[in-house]
Amino acid sequence: MATNKDVLSKGIKYLAGALPLLFIGPGLIHNAFMNKQNIWHFLVLTIGILVCITGVFLMYLGLKTIMKSLFND
Repeated sequence: MATNKDVLSKGIKYLAGALPLLFIGPGLIHNAFMNKQNIWHFLVLTIGILVCITGVFLMYLGLKTIMKSLFND
C-alpha cells in the first residue's frame, strides 16, 4: 500500500496552517476578556473565536487529507 505523497504534503500544509491559528486564537480571546472596558471588546472576542474555529477546521481538513493519502479511498 503506497502513500500518495502529493496528497500527504497537502494535508501537512493544512496542519501547518492550523498550528499558528491554534495559538493566536486563545491569545485574542484572553486579550478580549482582559480589556472588557474597551469598546473593541466584542470585535476582538469575535475575531478570536473565528480564528479558533478556523484552526480547528483546518486541523480536521488536514487530518482527513492525510488519512485519504494513507488509505487511498
